[in-house]
Amino acid sequence: MSCPFLTYRESADGANFDEARAYCEAEGRFVQPMRADVCNDRFDLDHAADCEIYLDHASDGDGAKAPEGDEP
Repeated sequence: MSCPFLTYRESADGANFDEARAYCEAEGRFVQPMRADVCNDRFDLDHAADCEIYLDHASDGDGAKAPEGDEP
């Protein structure tokens, strides 16, 4: 299961992209493809254990709660 904070956007600030880009809703910014690999649990990575952004926000670091069944 991928990170619930990860989305893909095809545009931003009036610009359209050729390919959708990974966007972290928790951070409010686009993330690098290697970060998206963690978000998507690729290569034996687990966003709930390996992503400091997820851990901070899922542990109520900013008032957000992890979706049920996705707690670290």
